[in-house]
Parts: sequence; C-alpha cells; structure tokens
Amino acid sequence: MCASEPRLRCVGSMPRCSSGISSSSACPVPPSCCDVAGPATRRVSCSLTRRSCPRRSRRTPPWVPWGSSRRTKERDPPGPWWPLRSGGRRDTVGSRAASGMRLPRRPWMTAQGSRLAVGLMVTATALSWLVRPLVAGQASDRPAVHVAEVDALIQPASAEFIKQTLNRADAADAALVVLVLRTPGGLVDSTRDINTSIIEAQTPVVVYVGPSGARAASAGFLITIAADVAAMAPGTHIGAAHPVSGTGEAMDDTAAEKAASDVAAYARSLATQRRRNVALAEQAVTNSESFTEVEALESEPPLIDLVADDLDSLLEALDGRAVTRWDGSTQILRTAGAPIEHIEMNWRQRLLSAIAHPQIAVLLFSLGTLGLTIELWTPGAVLPGVAGGLCLLLAFFAFQIMPINYVGLLLVVFGLVLLILEMVTAAFGVLAAGGVISMIFGLAMLIDSPAPELQLGWPFILSTMLALAAIVGFLARLSLRAQRRRPVTGTAGMIDESGEVLDDVGPGGGGRVSTHGEIWSAIAPEPIPRGTRVRVVAIDGMTLTVSPERPAVADPAQGVHI
Repeated sequence: MCASEPRLRCVGSMPRCSSGISSSSACPVPPSCCDVAGPATRRVSCSLTRRSCPRRSRRTPPWVPWGSSRRTKERDPPGPWWPLRSGGRRDTVGSRAASGMRLPRRPWMTAQGSRLAVGLMVTATALSWLVRPLVAGQASDRPAVHVAEVDALIQPASAEFIKQTLNRADAADAALVVLVLRTPGGLVDSTRDINTSIIEAQTPVVVYVGPSGARAASAGFLITIAADVAAMAPGTHIGAAHPVSGTGEAMDDTAAEKAASDVAAYARSLATQRRRNVALAEQAVTNSESFTEVEALESEPPLIDLVADDLDSLLEALDGRAVTRWDGSTQILRTAGAPIEHIEMNWRQRLLSAIAHPQIAVLLFSLGTLGLTIELWTPGAVLPGVAGGLCLLLAFFAFQIMPINYVGLLLVVFGLVLLILEMVTAAFGVLAAGGVISMIFGLAMLIDSPAPELQLGWPFILSTMLALAAIVGFLARLSLRAQRRRPVTGTAGMIDESGEVLDDVGPGGGGRVSTHGEIWSAIAPEPIPRGTRVRVVAIDGMTLTVSPERPAVADPAQGVHI
C-alpha cells in the first residue's frame, strides 16, 4: 500500500512512489503525477490520495517496452490504468478521466451478450426451417417447366435419358418439357424410341434447336417435327435426314431405296399428324435438304412453330399458347412465372454419351489392344489385361453406334499388329513405320459420314499416331535390352563364371571348384593346382569343365588382350 500523500520521484519518464517503497516494488502511477517539465530528480506531490499499489504476479516478467533490447526499471508500465479507491473499490470513470488517466479496455462481449447472440441465432435458424416448407409449398403450387439438354449423338443412352425425363415430368405433373437439342444425327431405332416417348407423354413436349449456331440434323430433324411444339434459335438449321448404312459402307441401289422410302414415309406421317409441311419433310429425307429457321418458319404450311432467341423468350412466347396434342386434344400452356427445373444425365448416361464419340472410341480401341498385348507379353501383370479388355468393350459399344467403315477398321487393326510385332522382334523400326502408315490411312477412312462432328480430323490422327509410336518405341527398346542382357540363372548363367580351385583339378576329375557362391565338381583338360583362378567353359549335369584364367598381356602395338 502506498502511503497517503506519497512523495514521488521522477526517474526518466516513469514516476514511482518514494515513501517507504523500495525500488523493486515501486508503485506505478499515471504520468500526470510527475512534473515531467522539471528536473529528473525533482519531488512533486501525487494528485491521487490513498491509492493502492496493484500486486504484480510473480510469473509476469518486468515490463519491456516495444523495441527495447533489455528490461529496465526506468520505463512506463504497460496496459491501461486501473486505479482503486481505498477499500479496493474501482474508481469512477469521471474521476479517472479528470485525472488524465486512460479508460480501461472492456471486453467486446459479456457473457450475457454471448447468451443473447446464441439465442438469436438459434431462433433465426428455427424460423428459417419453419418458413422453408411454406415457401416451397407456395412455389410448388405452380407446375414446373422441365428443361433437358441433349448435346450428343442419338443413341441408346440419349433415348434412355429423354424417356426418363418425360416419365419424371408426367409423375410430377409438370407444365411443360423443353428438350434443347443439338445433334448431328444417330441411330434410327433410338430416334423411333424417342418419338414414341414424346407421342405417349402426358406432358406437352417442346423441342428447341439452340442456341444460335446449333443444328438438329438427320435423327434430330425427325425428333424436331415429332414434338408438340418445334422451335429454333436464330442461326440454326435442321434437315439432311437421308439414311445411311450403320457400318458406313455404301448400300446397293435396292437397299438404299428401301431405307430412304421407309424413313421418308415415317417423316411424312409425323409431319401430317403435327400439321407441318409434308413436302419439305419428305425432301429432307430423300434429297438430304436442310432448312434454316427462316425457311422452316416461312414455308406454307410452316415446318416449325416459332423462333426464339433463348429459353426465357421461348417460355414467354409459349405462355397462353394452345397446343394440339397427338390425339387431337387441345391444351393451353401456362409458362409465365413457372419454376424451371433443369434435368441432367446421370453418371452412366454421361459416360456412355462421352464414349459414343469417334475420337474417344479410337483411343479406347488403341489402348485396349496395347493393354492386351502387354498382358500377353508379360503374363501375370493383370492390370494391363483388365484395362485393355474394358477399353475394347467400350470401343465396340461406340463402334456399334457410329457409321464405321470396316475397311478403315481393318487397316487400323493391321497397323496395331505391326506395332505389336515391333515390340517383340528386333525389326529396327521397319514394322513400326508400316504400322503407323497403316493406322493413318485407316483412321482417315474409319468414319464415313458427312457430319463434321463425326470426323476425326488430321490433328487428332497425327497426334495419336505420334503418341502410339512413342509408346511402342519405348517398349521395343525395353524388349531389345532384355534380349541382349546376359543370362544370370540356369545353365546359361553358369557359363563364363569365375571361380577358384579348392582341390586340384585334372582331366580325370576329382577336383572341386568354388563358383557362383556354390561348390561344384570340376574337370579340366590340363592339371590345375589348388588356389588357381578358373573360368567355367561348359557344364555337364553336376560337373563343370573349367580352364585357367589367362592374365592380361600388354602389347604396345595391339593394345591389351586376354
């Protein structure tokens, strides 16, 4: 405790009590108690009376100001001032402010404030959970518009996705289904399955060819004219629905005429039932004609129903529109303000759609063939065989969908065989060069379709061939190195091994030799004394034929010989 009216001594900038207080337990006081203008040794009176000295913790080291390299007693203590009155009570804020002391720093939140904040957060969370079903119920009062995007070949995976979308919309009592279609074509059977699902759907179906720059060719054209509402974006086109062989090979005149007549009749029936231009629908099949959005809309009767810039403008144009279904009934569309639900393919459908691409199919076929070759070359590796089998099966699935030219496929297979032979034989690159050339010609004619999306392209062909050539070259180098490596096991591994005679060896036998970490019976064409270094020249059962090692002889003219 500091005495009343203590005498202070200013030491540096830190005033301390000087009345019976040792320098080691000096009582820190505010700077206002010291006349800093006077001499450092001048004694002044403290403005505070009966002030208690705060007890310093033993664990707290003496205060070291920021930037100081050592502790000193002539520095101001840190922290806010907490002056106490006699009796241990805290002084008022006004008295501390009047004395020039800094106000204490209070915690940013008390325990009571923390409990209040937690209570508010819990209440807000509970209200959000209670209000969410109400909002969802209000939103579900309006039937939703289901939007599904098809940007792939028309194949079994695409047909399954569209069928699931329509069934989901019927189960949810949706207001409308919009199929955003971009496709170069596909299988006729998958196209018929999709159109059957559209015709039998309880929900009206709109096929929208978009965005700008897209097209719905071949199978996409038949799907477009089969919809309840056919719409296109500016800068798109449809048509070119002439059938081709599934293998890409040219059909004879009779088969081609039959296929074209069948698809043309199917297109006429769809156009007639949907009240579209039957003549243009037939020309798209028989003459492979294509039509822009303006030509399709301005024809008489029109081939499509409307042109819309995007999905929002399409839904706005469809609101209040009367749609005639396949069975002749009329339904009014209500799309203004309807919630939009986007339907996505599942992982299996996305995988199959990605595989049904010419470039992916060629890569899978090449990698599958190499994987099986490596498995046959090194039995027991397991992984190359399993991966190769999976790749080949997926490649065959893709080839089933695309128009494949079998002549090009055979050239690709022949090239792969030559590359495999290069890996197992030392042909010095001749077989590899022939394989690469064969595969280049095969890939160039593999896909027989005018659609740009189905073409492989020279950049892909050349880059693929370079990668395969690099892989085959690396494996061929490993094979050649393994063939040239000296045997280390068996009879061949014992030949030319070095050893040491343990017992005298002669033509009659009876000697023993230590070689290859083992002791063998040995014979020699000449007597060899014990301790002589020998080499194995032949092996007959469990007996070695050895000969002495010849020391190296230096010849100034010829060099060193053994």
